[in-house]
Amino acid sequence: MSTAGLEGVVATQSGISSIIDGVLTYRGINIDELAMYASFEEVLYLLWNDELPTVEELNNLKKDLAVQGVLPPEIIVLMKSFPRDTHPMAILRTVVSALEMYDPDAYDMSPEANLRKALNIQAKISTVVAAIQRVKEGKEILSPKSEFTFAENFLYMLTGEVPDEIASKSIDTALILHADHELNASTFASRVTVGTLANMYAGIVSAIGTLSGPLHGGANEAVMEMLEEIGEVENVESHLSEAFRSKKKIMGFGHRVYKTGDPRAKFLKSMSKSLTTLKGKKKMYEISVKIDEMITREKGLLPNVDFYSASTYDSLGIARDLFTPIFAVSRTSGWTAHILEQYSNNRLIRPRAEYVGSQLRSYVPIEDR
Repeated sequence: MSTAGLEGVVATQSGISSIIDGVLTYRGINIDELAMYASFEEVLYLLWNDELPTVEELNNLKKDLAVQGVLPPEIIVLMKSFPRDTHPMAILRTVVSALEMYDPDAYDMSPEANLRKALNIQAKISTVVAAIQRVKEGKEILSPKSEFTFAENFLYMLTGEVPDEIASKSIDTALILHADHELNASTFASRVTVGTLANMYAGIVSAIGTLSGPLHGGANEAVMEMLEEIGEVENVESHLSEAFRSKKKIMGFGHRVYKTGDPRAKFLKSMSKSLTTLKGKKKMYEISVKIDEMITREKGLLPNVDFYSASTYDSLGIARDLFTPIFAVSRTSGWTAHILEQYSNNRLIRPRAEYVGSQLRSYVPIEDR
C-alpha cells in the first residue's frame, strides 16, 4: 500500500477539530453553526479551552487581544529594514521568529506560560500582517483599539479607517472558516516541531513556512492571479481549455479529505457575491462562477475554501500577496490549539520510511572507481 503524502495515515489523536463524512467541526460544533452565529474570538476561546466563553470570559479575551497586539518598537524597526519587494510570508515568518526574543515566557514550558504565548502570538500576528502592508505603502504602523473586535482591528490597522459592518463581518467569518482543519500540512509541521519540545514560536514559524506553499495556503493567491489573468468572463473557456491541454493545475479545486465538496466554500461564495456587488467588482465573482461551473462539469472537482476567498479579499481592497498571511492570522488559532494539545501529551513524532534505494553493497576505494 502506498503512503505517498501520508494519505489515509492516522498520525495522532486530537480533540480539536474533526472531518467526518464531509462535516467539519471545531470541538464538536458544526462549522456551519459557528460561521453563522459565532465570532472569531468565541472560536478562538473554544479551540483553546474546549468550551465556549461566558460573556465575561469573552470580554476579557477581546481586551487581552487588543493589549497584547501592540508590537515592540524594535520589531517595527526590523520590519522597516526589509527590502520592499520581500514576500509578506517571508516577512511574517521572520517577524514571528523575532518576537520570541521579546517574550519573557518564550522558554517557560509550563501550561500557563504556553497559554500566555498562544495569546501573545495570536494578538500580534494580526498587527504584523497589517503592518506589512502599511510599511510597503510608507504609512504609520497602527496598534489595535480596545473598543474594536479582532476582525475590526485587523481592517482598521490595515486601512487606517473604521471598517464598515459588512467588511468586518466578512473578515470575521473568513477567520472562523480558516481557523482549523484537523491535521493539515502546516498543523502537522507545527506539531512535529514542538514534539521535540521546541517552544511555541518555533512551531508557529514551521507552520508559516509550510502554509506558504501553493499546494496549501498559497492557493488563494494563485486563484487571484488566475482571475486577473483571465480578465473577462468570455475568456474563461479558452483559458481553462488551454490549461487542460497543458495539464496545468487549477488552484482552488478539490480537496484530499472532501469528496462531496468543502463545507466552508459555500460561505465564501456567498460572501464573494455580496461583497463584489457592493464594492463594484462583480466581474471577479462572475468569472469565478464560470470557472467553478466549467471545472465541475469537465473535471468533476468542486471548489474548496481557497477559491472564493480570493475574490472576497480582493473586493475588500486587500493586496493579493496578503491573502496567505491573512490565512495565517486565522490558522494561528488552530496551530496554537494543536501545539497546546501536543505539549499536554507529548511524544516525539518520528515516523519510519520504507527504504527503496540500492541494495547493500561495499565501499569502493577511490583508486578503484
